[in-house]
Amino acid sequence: MAVFVAVVEAGSLAAAARKLGHSPATVTRAVAMLEERLGERLLHRSTRALRLTQHGEHQVAVYRSILAELAEADKGDAADPRIMGRIILTAPELFGRAILMPVVESFLEEHAGVSTRVLLLNRMVSLVEEGVDVAVRLAPLPASGLIAVKLGEMRRLLCAAPHYLARSGMPSTPGALHQHCCIGTEEGTEREQWHFIERASGRDRPLSMAIRPRIALNSAGAAIDAAVRGNGICRVMAYQVVEHIDTGRLIPLLRNFEPAPLPVHLIFHPIPRRNAALRAFVDHATPRLRAAVAKVSESAAHFTAG
Repeated sequence: MAVFVAVVEAGSLAAAARKLGHSPATVTRAVAMLEERLGERLLHRSTRALRLTQHGEHQVAVYRSILAELAEADKGDAADPRIMGRIILTAPELFGRAILMPVVESFLEEHAGVSTRVLLLNRMVSLVEEGVDVAVRLAPLPASGLIAVKLGEMRRLLCAAPHYLARSGMPSTPGALHQHCCIGTEEGTEREQWHFIERASGRDRPLSMAIRPRIALNSAGAAIDAAVRGNGICRVMAYQVVEHIDTGRLIPLLRNFEPAPLPVHLIFHPIPRRNAALRAFVDHATPRLRAAVAKVSESAAHFTAG
């Protein structure tokens, strides 16, 4: 089980062998023995990479849980009341910096025996393949075997600086964005789909606009900075710009066409009975993250826009 988990985390049989100090043949044989015992493939093998099968995704979570319980049992000091362990977390970069990190830091102050690794990444992280314990998701969740705790909802906004709007005018409909300088944040595409809701005659109709950004960036923070400097209109989450809007550096736009807010969840695998550190973190983080998301929502409720 430990060898298989190492293979998944290392991304290849050879890399896992080097990490474990085993021969590649030993590692290959260990994985083959697991597959033979289960009667199912756990990995799709190719010359370029390894990829977990659907059954492999389930099994690696099971094996991590078992190995964590064994590690806790091996510590053997039932009289030690301290919570010990290491937790790996992930969140979008700006959410992590503004909202998650204060919660992580307050947790570590209470539990000196726990360490954390925090991955602030603007992409979807696979908890299984990347060995992550807990993730913050700002998106609808697909069906999975993960546990999801809802923290609230987050509005999606269009914003621009007052001096940009004084120079270029206020867009009154999504279609008017084609006459504006838009700032994009999606990599690998010349056009971005910006989503809205058209509210007319008491009915809501989804509306999607293909936007060709004049400025394309791979960082939401850099896009917001560009908008604050008056270089165009950016599309952001409310938590990313609440302070800029409160101080008047940015103005929210097209409020009447704003899309539905995105759900915010804390997601994690079922927590092994002995993984006290992870359980304590979830218990500590859930109410604090809910309060932080609610605070942003309350501030955003006062925003006005065209």
